Amino acid sequence: MHFTGRVWVFGDDINTDLILPTPVMALPQAERPKHMFEANRPGWVQQVQPGDIIVAGRNYGTGSGRPAAQVMKDAGLVCLLAESINGLFFRNCVNYAFPALEVAGIVTAFVEGDTAEVDFLAATVRNPRTGKILQGAVWPAMLMNILQAGGILASLRREGLLRS
Repeated sequence: MHFTGRVWVFGDDINTDLILPTPVMALPQAERPKHMFEANRPGWVQQVQPGDIIVAGRNYGTGSGRPAAQVMKDAGLVCLLAESINGLFFRNCVNYAFPALEVAGIVTAFVEGDTAEVDFLAATVRNPRTGKILQGAVWPAMLMNILQAGGILASLRREGLLRS
């Protein structure tokens, strides 16, 4: 659960409608990532590389319960680091096994294009350019188990609570 990736910086109050626009919901799952942030950062998704990381401000993922976390994961992003994450969006991150940490001071610790080194289990983030290390909020064991199982459906199957 260590990630090292290029950082993309976003501001406060990033809505799920921006991450996954409503008309895109009807598309097949494999097509959805091609439309991430097309309203506010046209062409951005074509620049994203597998292993990239989003750094964002307060209230990331505000809005609906649409599977925006799944789309971020499907686009190749490996982690979200934000000042704060909307509760419903955070739970979708858990359910789709997409690592997301709340980290105070994260948005001022990085500029777009920096590299972030993340130890997800310890919830620490390091900027190798500046040497700055930040401490995030560690996930509770129950949520970490869901993440490590591959998401809520995989976790329920593993526990024998859901048939394939």
